[in-house]
Order: sequence, then structure tokens, then C-alpha cells
Amino acid sequence: MLVIPAIDLHQGKCVRLTQGRKDAATVYDGDPVNVAKAFEASGARMLHIVDLDGAFAETNLRNREVLGEIIRAIDIPIQFGGGLRAIKDVGLVIELGVARAVIGTVAVESPGLLMKMLDLFGSKHIAVGIDALNGKVMTRGWESQGSISALTLARRVVALGVGRVVYTDIQRDGTLTGLNINQTCMIAGAGLKVTASGGIASLADLKSLKAVNNCHIDSVIVGKALYEGRFTLEEAVKLGGE
Repeated sequence: MLVIPAIDLHQGKCVRLTQGRKDAATVYDGDPVNVAKAFEASGARMLHIVDLDGAFAETNLRNREVLGEIIRAIDIPIQFGGGLRAIKDVGLVIELGVARAVIGTVAVESPGLLMKMLDLFGSKHIAVGIDALNGKVMTRGWESQGSISALTLARRVVALGVGRVVYTDIQRDGTLTGLNINQTCMIAGAGLKVTASGGIASLADLKSLKAVNNCHIDSVIVGKALYEGRFTLEEAVKLGGE
């Protein structure tokens, strides 16, 4: 199981939100490039980077500059999301060096546009971010809730040719209360690979996730637990590889 450390960018700084709320941000480090280098040195084989300002439709130029700096500073692939709502946006970050773009709002609001992205960039470079609160999908930086369920969306994007979903339980994200394994497995049951996200608090949580070997959860994003020192990335990577 691949353990993917997360870097959330807000105005060029590394932060973590609680349940995706803008008013619940904690700044952990002023230099995300150093954070990325440290994660790579600790054994990370991929990074998950989110442009929070882009997700909230706010000015995000500094975050894109930092993304470029991180790409130039490390050798491991980057999975990137946040505000990618146009073909040109996806094309720019892939050209910059992003290995996988995570598409959220577009998957809900413009499935035709998602299909065009898949045709242009290939399913290898496109994942869909499904962010759910009480089973319902949230969009536009988790500020807008639609009527579609997470499972329904998963089935829809599979039909379009999507091969991977990043599934986040918003209620648990940044709360250190443990992953919603049952819901994540249900999403995986739609027939795609799943990267789990939201709530990892301990190595025991990672062990519990890894023990679920009857669904396609092959990776997990870890954020706040690392920044809070609940365990080290080295420990998590070792556990994931055992």
C-alpha cells in the first residue's frame, strides 16, 4: 500500500484544514519546498499537493509558483488538485510536471468536459476526487453540496473511463479520528482503484486499512498525523511496504 504524504497550499504556505473549513487552517511551515524535500528523503514515492486557494476559486498564482518549485526540487511524482476546472488548467500543470491531476467539481458539474480531459491526457494522468459529507458529494472547495451520492458519482466516472478515485470523507478530514474504511471500500466496489483520504491518525489506522484486502484501496493520503508527529513517514512507508 502506497503511503502518500500531503501538502496543502494556502497563499504559498503549507497548511492543514479541519473538515475543509477555511476558518480552521493551521500553518505548519512557511516553506513547502523544504517539506517536500523532507518527505522525499523520508521515503515518500509520491506527493499529494492541493491548491486550496484554487479550490476556493481565490487567487492562487503563488501556489502555482510553489508547485513548480517543488517539482524542480524533487524527483518523485506529484498528484495535484484544487481548482482544475478547465482543460487549459490541467494542461498547464501536466506540462509543469504533475504526474496525475485530480479533478473534482468538473466530474460532478461537467461530465462531458471530464471526458474531453480523459481523451486529451489519458486516464493515467487523470484521477477524480470524490469528496463526500454524509455520503453526498461536495464541490467547489467543499462549499457546495449536491444531491448526488459518492457511490453514484463513482459509478458514473467509471463508465466514462476513469480508473482512479481519491476518496475523502470530509467529516473526518483533518480530525485525526480514523479513516471511514467501510465507505471507502464501498466506493472501491464501483470498479476502480481508490486512494483513501481523511482521518488517518495512527499506524493502527494504516494497519486496519491495509488489512482490507478484498477491495481496490491501494494507497492512502496522510497529512495532519505527520505534521502533528503522531508517527513518522518512515514508519508509515515501512508499514505500507510490509
